[in-house]
Amino acid sequence: MNLQKEILEIKQRNKRVEADKAWETSFTRKIILALITYILITLFFLVAELPKPFINPIVPTVGLLISTLILPVFKEIWLKNAYE
Repeated sequence: MNLQKEILEIKQRNKRVEADKAWETSFTRKIILALITYILITLFFLVAELPKPFINPIVPTVGLLISTLILPVFKEIWLKNAYE
């Protein structure tokens, strides 16, 4: 009986891990991060009375988005080098 409980717990854990991985690699997560970044930087520009508070935050937001899209490539390179 204890073995069945352990197997069930492992299966539940695997589902959680798979869901977390799916979220971490999802395009939805990347878009949400970009939107939050843009909003926060825009608010900073408005409070600091910096020029073009709705245009200038696009640069760091696009940088973040590009880095999240390219990061998996570097992860693959790192994994190949670290584990071979």
